[in-house]
Amino acid sequence: MNYDVVVIGGGPAGAISAKYAAQNGAKTLLIEEHASIGTPVQCTGLISVRALKECGLGEGNFVLSRIRGAFVYAPNGEEACIRGKDIKAYVIDRKIFDRELVEQALHNGVDILMKTHFIGLDNGKISVMSNGEKKEIHGNIIIGADGIQSCVGRAAGLPRCEKFLSGIQFEAPYIPKDPEYVEIFIGNEIAPGFFGWAVPFSGMARIGLARAPGRPALYYLERLLHHPVIASRYRGSRMEHVVGGIPMGPPRKTVQGNVILVGDAAGQVKPTSGGGIYMGAVCAKIAGEVAARASRKECTPGEYEKKWRAIIGRELEIGMRIHKSLGKLTDENLNEFIAFVNKPEIRELITEHGDMDHPSVLMQKIMKTGNKLQLIKFMGVAFKTLF
Repeated sequence: MNYDVVVIGGGPAGAISAKYAAQNGAKTLLIEEHASIGTPVQCTGLISVRALKECGLGEGNFVLSRIRGAFVYAPNGEEACIRGKDIKAYVIDRKIFDRELVEQALHNGVDILMKTHFIGLDNGKISVMSNGEKKEIHGNIIIGADGIQSCVGRAAGLPRCEKFLSGIQFEAPYIPKDPEYVEIFIGNEIAPGFFGWAVPFSGMARIGLARAPGRPALYYLERLLHHPVIASRYRGSRMEHVVGGIPMGPPRKTVQGNVILVGDAAGQVKPTSGGGIYMGAVCAKIAGEVAARASRKECTPGEYEKKWRAIIGRELEIGMRIHKSLGKLTDENLNEFIAFVNKPEIRELITEHGDMDHPSVLMQKIMKTGNKLQLIKFMGVAFKTLF
């Protein structure tokens, strides 16, 4: 089995990489370890309008609801309403969404192997176990889109991401304050180093959290369920229980020899929200195009590294600074920050410039206002690492 480009992993980043490799003239193979695309689900399924467009999809039957803003709850219970002027995001069914992306790849001539596990690499030869049979596949360029653990990255000797968060989530009947608003919960008693959430859709919600290393995520999930807001809206029972990890901070290298990493495998995830589809799609397009050209010796795989870092590298860097700074705040600091966000002039800035995919734009706008010194005071020494 000889291919110009072999993509390991059938998630969004893998499917888009394979599609763009094929569109650029490469004989391409997509390998997926599971028996079904889109399972198991390890995502809140909340994606921005820009992310959907970047994936080359319109509003399909995978869209479950539309989101305009968020209610953010401080540790002391104060609520900040983050409003958007229009639809900011979609709650999606990841199984249907992922399958549509793979179908696009197949329509562009990509071959696919399901129930096929990556075993190892040896001089461009990929060893896999497919339906109980060991096979060898030759690929001029190999794209690892195999998620947070990235067996491809380890086999190629590439470094791992800077840090990892542990997450847990389930679906349940839920009566939200407003079905067009997600609910975010911050505080070290509920989700130290990150946040908890309730994402509403069709009389249900995905309730979960991610947190920095420490006590088990399930411990904090039980605390989240006792939050007054959640407790008043959660109607009991749990479905679609999901446990997973979120990579934070890309490794210093995402290319080694003829191996390219993309998506979660490359830490191309927004450190402020944990969302990876938008940045993964941006980088997957580059990966597919560069891989196709590199397979014909028209460029080197290293061109991918230069291109993706030039486009989103600074956003990821700033996002990691924000993530690290917020992770150092006490509950008292967080209470002060939510009170600051509730100031009319700050709410107006958020409505006008809030962007799920590029939070640095909003931060820079706030820093240019007369509230700069107050914001730094609230954040303390940790915030000073931002600018």
